[in-house]
Amino acid sequence: MNLFTFLTQKKKGIIRRDETTSSNHVLKNKISTKCSSVHELVLTVGGFAAGGSGQRLGGVEFGYSGFGGGVAGGMANEFVAPITAVTVNKSLLAPLNLEIDPTIQAIRTEEKEQIKTLNNRFASFIDKVRFLEQQNKMLETKWKLLHEQTTSHSNIDAMFEAYIANLRKQLDHLGHEKVKLESDLHNVTGLVEDFKTKYEDEINKRNECENNFVLLKKDTDAAYMMKVDLEAKLDGLSDEIEFLKQLYDAEINELQSQIKDTSVVVEMDNSRNLDMDAIIAEVRAQYEDIAKRSREEAESWYQTKYAEMEQSAGRYGDDLKSTRAEIADMNRRIVRLQSEIDMVKAQRGSLEAQIAEVEERGELAVKDAKLRIRELEEALQRAKQDMALQVRQYQELMNVKLALDIEIATYRKLLEGEENRSSNSTYWVYVSSRGNGSEEHHSHQDGDSGDEDRGEKREGREEGGGEGAGGGGEASSSSQGTRGCGEEGAGARGGRSCSRRVIFHPVLRNS
Repeated sequence: MNLFTFLTQKKKGIIRRDETTSSNHVLKNKISTKCSSVHELVLTVGGFAAGGSGQRLGGVEFGYSGFGGGVAGGMANEFVAPITAVTVNKSLLAPLNLEIDPTIQAIRTEEKEQIKTLNNRFASFIDKVRFLEQQNKMLETKWKLLHEQTTSHSNIDAMFEAYIANLRKQLDHLGHEKVKLESDLHNVTGLVEDFKTKYEDEINKRNECENNFVLLKKDTDAAYMMKVDLEAKLDGLSDEIEFLKQLYDAEINELQSQIKDTSVVVEMDNSRNLDMDAIIAEVRAQYEDIAKRSREEAESWYQTKYAEMEQSAGRYGDDLKSTRAEIADMNRRIVRLQSEIDMVKAQRGSLEAQIAEVEERGELAVKDAKLRIRELEEALQRAKQDMALQVRQYQELMNVKLALDIEIATYRKLLEGEENRSSNSTYWVYVSSRGNGSEEHHSHQDGDSGDEDRGEKREGREEGGGEGAGGGGEASSSSQGTRGCGEEGAGARGGRSCSRRVIFHPVLRNS
């Protein structure tokens, strides 16, 4: 249950008690106008407990000793003020047939207990009001401090904004450098691709030349082998021709020797004379002619083939020399391009390392800036939440303060109304104060025209109520009629006992 609901219910309870009190006052007035005895009205200043009537008035407590009403007290020795002479109408001494409700004592006792509880709650409520006022002052001080902190926080925000702007400038500069390095890297990559394409073309040409060289080498080897075979055949034919020549010469010589040594006479029937020398010469001439033609043909064929071989070898040698020169040139270009590629790769590696380092620094700077921005936003959000919480608590305290002001005004009106109702009676007031073994007595007479005295009594009641409320947790002593005595309280705080009782002796008048 919050404080506002408690105050609302308490107000409703006050209204119900006011209605009960008004009915009790009607009964009291009827009894007081017809009763011959003088009743003692007891007023306890500084407490909040009530007597038999159940009327609570901001630190004033009423009780009636007659008709079963409870008398608020708790003091061992009660001093009774002397009763002054009063004029009584004898017609009022006639016996009355009043039917008094037997349960009125129980009802009044219950009302008394309820009012004791309410008095205790009111005392704790007053303490709570004071505590809330202190909290209100503390919150106002915090509010001022927060405003001052907000003013200083704006300078910090400006400083952080300048730092963030500087970081953003650095980030933009790094971004431009990154774009420039990326363009340089793109150009270098294009050059590397071009050199790589040229290198691949040169490699292909080299492979093609090597393949042609292999083919030419195969043809040269085949021609050389053919040359060797032809030379071998030529040598064989030369040897065979020489052998045949020697053989034929030997045969001719043998035949000639036989012809010289032997004379043969051949007789033929046809009587033909054979000229063997001519025949042999003719055959010899024929064979020599055949051998000569064969030798010439072989020599011509060999010369032709040899010329062709030499021409082909010369042509292939030129091609081979040109190919070797091209290969050497290609090798030199390959070495040069390889060195350039290595240099470009090293440059590219350094650029990539620089780009990675710059990106890492930029990312770290961005992360740091984002982290600082997030921390600042969180701090700002927490400050806003704290401010909103303080404002909400301040509003709640203002609502509580307003409700308390309304409650205090209501009690003040009730006190003033009760004073107006009680101003028609004349009282003898006896105040007895006892503390530390000493005792003081004061007497006071109050009449209808005593406006100043009533004002003093009202101030005394209010002061008594305030002092009684200052007791805080001593609300239980008010039910026994021992609260009051200003700052000394009703309990045993300072080791002293103090009590004050005010006895009113009403003088009934004839209206």
